[in-house]
Amino acid sequence: MEASTHTVTNQAPPLLGYDVFTSDRALTEAVGRHLAPDLLAEAREELALLGRASGSAQVREWGEQANGNPPRLRTHDRYGHRIDEVEFHPAWHRLLGRSVSAGLTHAWDRPGGHVRRAAGFLVVSQAEAGHGCPLSMTHAAVPALRAEPELAAVWEPAALSHVYERELRPVAEKPGALLGMAMTEKQGGSDVRANTTEARPLAADGEYVLTGHKWFCSAPMSDAFLVLAQAPAGLTCFLVPRVLADGSRNAFAIQRLKDKLGNRSNASAEVEFDGTTWAHRVGEEGRGIRTIMGMVAATRLDCVLGSAALMRQAVAQAVHHASYRSAFGGPLVEKPLMRNVLADLALESEAATVLGMRLAAAYDVAGTEGGSDADRERALLRIAVPAAKYWVTKRCVPVAAEALECLGGNGYVEESGMPRLLRESPLNSVWEGSGNVQALDVVRALRTEPAALDALLREVGAARGADHRLDRAIRGLLVELADLEGIEARARRLTERLALVLQGALLVRWAPPEVADAFCAARLGGDGGAAFGTLPHTLDLRALVERARVEV
Repeated sequence: MEASTHTVTNQAPPLLGYDVFTSDRALTEAVGRHLAPDLLAEAREELALLGRASGSAQVREWGEQANGNPPRLRTHDRYGHRIDEVEFHPAWHRLLGRSVSAGLTHAWDRPGGHVRRAAGFLVVSQAEAGHGCPLSMTHAAVPALRAEPELAAVWEPAALSHVYERELRPVAEKPGALLGMAMTEKQGGSDVRANTTEARPLAADGEYVLTGHKWFCSAPMSDAFLVLAQAPAGLTCFLVPRVLADGSRNAFAIQRLKDKLGNRSNASAEVEFDGTTWAHRVGEEGRGIRTIMGMVAATRLDCVLGSAALMRQAVAQAVHHASYRSAFGGPLVEKPLMRNVLADLALESEAATVLGMRLAAAYDVAGTEGGSDADRERALLRIAVPAAKYWVTKRCVPVAAEALECLGGNGYVEESGMPRLLRESPLNSVWEGSGNVQALDVVRALRTEPAALDALLREVGAARGADHRLDRAIRGLLVELADLEGIEARARRLTERLALVLQGALLVRWAPPEVADAFCAARLGGDGGAAFGTLPHTLDLRALVERARVEV
C-alpha cells in the first residue's frame, strides 16, 4: 500500500499519444492555404500519419534515448585499421529512417514538395531535433549538385530517395544516401573566403585531391559532403564521398566529435583531408560560394522551421501543464497573468510557423519554369530567408525559457523534456551564419538586388489597409529603407523590423482576427513589454491560449 505522503496529485499527465500535425492549427491551416486542392487530401493523410508517430510514446522514447546516448567516434577497428566511423544509438537510426521514409529529403521535384516537406520537418523535429541535421543537409545539397549535371545524375536520386541505409558503400550500390557539409575552418568561421584547404587538380577533368582541416563537419557519417577549398582559380565547391567507386574508403579522418550544448544526438566533427582525399569539383573553379549558396539558403530555411518546431513544442507543453495544474484555488490556465504569458508565447509560435511555411511555399513557386511569379518568389526568398532566419531563431531562446518557467521547478528537471528544448534553442541562430551574418546579408540584398525589396514590399503591401498599426509599421520601415547611411551598424535593427512587418502582414491576411490583433498591438503597435506575458489585457487572450492547446 502506497504511503499517503507519496500520493501523487495535481500533476499534469504526460503530453503523449497525440497527433502533432493535426493538433497544430497554425500549421494545418498553412498546409491547406499553400497546397493545391488536388494535393491536399494525400498530404494531410501523410502528415497526420507522421504527426501521430511523432506524438507517440514510442517515438518520444526514441528521442530521449538518442539524446541521452550521444554518438561515439571510432577511429580504428579492432585490428588497427583506420575506419573513422561514428556510432549512434539504435534510436537515432529509427528516427532518421522514419523521417527519410516520410520523404523529408524529397522536395525539389515533387508537386508542393517544399510545403509538404517543411510541415513534416516541423512535425518530426518536435520529437527530437538532432536528427534534423542530416535531413536538412541532404535536402539542401540538391541545388548545389545541379551545378554539375554529371554528379547530379548519380547523387540526386540517392538524396531524394525514401530509403535510409546506414552502411557506407559506393553510392551506385545504395538505394538512398545522405549528404553533409563542411565549410567552416577554425581561422575563418563565417568568413569562408579565409579558408585555407587546398585543392590540387588531377589529370581527369573535375577530379582533385584536398589538403586541409575543417573545424565543423555536419553529420559526419553521411555518404558524401559538399566542401569549399582553394583551387588554382580560387574558392571552389567540391563533393567528397566517404567511399570511392571501387569500394575503398576515401581519406576522411575524423579527428574528434564536438561536445555541444544541445543537439547532442547529432554528431558534429572536425575532419582532416591529408592530401590524398579525392574530390570532384561542383560548378566552376573560383565560384564556390555562388555554387553552395543554394544549399545554404535551403538550410537557413530549415533553421527557421526547426526553431518554429521547438517553439511549438515548448508552448504545447506549457499550455498542457497549465491546463491540468491547479494553483491558488483554480486551474493555472485560468489565472489572468498566466493566461497572458501563455497567449504571448502562443502568438510568437504561430508567427514563426506562418512565416516559415510562407517561405516554403515560395520555394515551390520559385522552382517552376520562369514566369513573373517564379521570379518574384525567388526575389522574395533572397531577402526574406535571412531576415526570417535572423529573427525567428533569436526568438526561440526566450520562448523556450519562458515555457520552461511555466512548469516551475518541474520544468527545470530533465524528465520534463524542457531542459532539452532550452539547450537546443540557441542552435539555429548559430548554424548557417549567426545573427550578424544574416543581418548583413539582408543589407547586401537591399543594396544589390532591387527586385528583392520590390518583392518584399509587394508581399507586405497585400495587407495594407487592414490594420492601422501594421500600416504605420510599414511606413516606418520605408523610412528606414530610404536612408542607407551607416546601415551596417543598424543592420540588426532594420532586419528585426523587416521580419516583424512581414510576420504582421501574413497574420493580418491569414490568421484569425484575435491573433492578428494581438500581434499588431504588441509587436508593431508598441503595446507590449520586453518580456512575455505583457500583452494588453483587453485582447482576447483566452482564444489565443485555446488555439494553442493540444487535445489528448
